[in-house]
Amino acid sequence: MERAAASTSSTEPRAAAPPSRLLAGRVVGAHGLRGRLRIRCDEGAAEGLLGAGHLFLGSREKEARRHEVRDARPGRRGEVCVEVGGIGDRSAAEALRGADVWVEAVQLAPLPAGEYWAFQLIGCEVEDGAGRSIGRVREIRGTGAQDILVVDGAGGVEHLIPAVQEWWREVDLAGRRIVVELPPGLLDPA
Repeated sequence: MERAAASTSSTEPRAAAPPSRLLAGRVVGAHGLRGRLRIRCDEGAAEGLLGAGHLFLGSREKEARRHEVRDARPGRRGEVCVEVGGIGDRSAAEALRGADVWVEAVQLAPLPAGEYWAFQLIGCEVEDGAGRSIGRVREIRGTGAQDILVVDGAGGVEHLIPAVQEWWREVDLAGRRIVVELPPGLLDPA
């Protein structure tokens, strides 16, 4: 669950319908003797897990079982330690090693104006200020310093567009469209 930052021009975008569940991470082991789970989080997912009232554990989303979150706190770098109902000892927690962790999208906290969850931007058409299509957002890559939109352009060309606030003119989530004003040469082939 990644977040990407950008600014909007005129009005705030309407929220796109989120998927019902988002993959937040994977159980990497147990913490302590009472069954706490160590969960390695996907990019930006720790915030979602820390605020979740429940989560789903399993190797496939449809087969994942719902568990009440009793306590969640930051763990090692990139991890969250979570105590969930139904897991009472270290052996039970270790048995879940490798299980995927899903969280319902409706549990995600609203983001500040100008920031978006990655799932909201994936699939959006990217256009320049004149309305010319640059391509469609395939994924968001977190680089630590700046998120990068991976955009599939015409003819199979891949464009890497930094999520620089000053370059984003409009984000219309309902219309599945992002309007950017990029510096000259950014999209030229290398």
